[in-house]
Amino acid sequence: MTDEEPLYDVIIPPGVPRKLIIEIAKKFDVKVVERSQPLKFANMDGDERELLAFRGKMDEVKKVEQYMLEQLRAFVEEK
Repeated sequence: MTDEEPLYDVIIPPGVPRKLIIEIAKKFDVKVVERSQPLKFANMDGDERELLAFRGKMDEVKKVEQYMLEQLRAFVEEK
């Protein structure tokens, strides 16, 4: 058994600009990983979709999630 801290994922919503994904991967101590996510929509129930996620330690993924949401809000407000 190891004393390593567990890793957590923050799903990257579809449509997030690649530029932001790259910026976050460089700015924070996280990795971009692929993650299979079940879909629960009308005619897609049971289907799975490969999504991207940021993976890291809890304190870092919390920072990433907050930063990503702030950047997405700013991006949407620009439009």
